[in-house]
Amino acid sequence: MSYITTASGLHFDPMNPDMNLINIEDIAHALSYMARANGHMKIFYSVAQHSLACAAEAMQRGCSNEVVLGCLLHDASEAYICDLTRPIKKELPLYIETEEALLKVIWTKLVGRDMTDEEKEIIFDIDDDMLSLEFHQLMPEDLGDRYKNLSVKHICKTKDFDSIRKEFVDMYYFIKDKM
Repeated sequence: MSYITTASGLHFDPMNPDMNLINIEDIAHALSYMARANGHMKIFYSVAQHSLACAAEAMQRGCSNEVVLGCLLHDASEAYICDLTRPIKKELPLYIETEEALLKVIWTKLVGRDMTDEEKEIIFDIDDDMLSLEFHQLMPEDLGDRYKNLSVKHICKTKDFDSIRKEFVDMYYFIKDKM
């Protein structure tokens, strides 16, 4: 079998992504069930919650709607290929290539275009700032104080899957409608 079956029943081949099969509902569903930090945080905190927090931060910083959506969707490839911890990911160039190619297709479908290099830098800076906050609040160690760069006060706590899935989809359409 060269595909995965998504929550909505679509057959999606992550190695040959068909843009027509990318679905915000599937992404929101999968990310709301996936734990950050490979499940090692003190509580369950989902990738969808992280993505929502990144999007809220981008909005607070006055970023463009495209960058806000880029933040919301920056981990969307994980809905189709899961994630790997950073020490492993950096050793697997094929995974990184696949993730980047898939993310480009997702951004093109759901944002309307790929992100520029400058936009990607903003998105992944916000991602790293939020990761610093998550470690500060939910792990037994800090990754530094990048979380102090955040404009939005964010409390990391467990939320139920259905409300996070809905919030993710609602945020997507709220921003998309502004474009």
